Amino acid sequence: MAKILFRLNGVSDDEAYEVRELLTNNAIDYYETAPGNWGVSMPAIWLNDDSQFEKARALLDTYQNERTVRMREEYDRLKREGKNRTFWDAIIQKPVSFAIHLALALMVIYLSIRLVLDLAP
Repeated sequence: MAKILFRLNGVSDDEAYEVRELLTNNAIDYYETAPGNWGVSMPAIWLNDDSQFEKARALLDTYQNERTVRMREEYDRLKREGKNRTFWDAIIQKPVSFAIHLALALMVIYLSIRLVLDLAP
């Protein structure tokens, strides 16, 4: 019977690729489900054989611990070099997009408050 090993919601493409490669290199039989046409299904990696779950879980836990350390080191290196992307950098990179999103958010807040105040006696 199939058993879920790894949910792919919010997982970066490189991490998903590395997990697939880890399972393939260790001869663990798996299949993957996609999020579907509207994104309402659960994207995940499933094991075909329950007996491989403990081995796969141990491999995945080790991989995730190593990835956590690697990503933190990468972030610290970028921060030391002054190359990490900040909120301000994102605004400067796409100022028009930021202004449009900010205006839309402010409009939603304004309309929400106005609706409540108009309905009040």
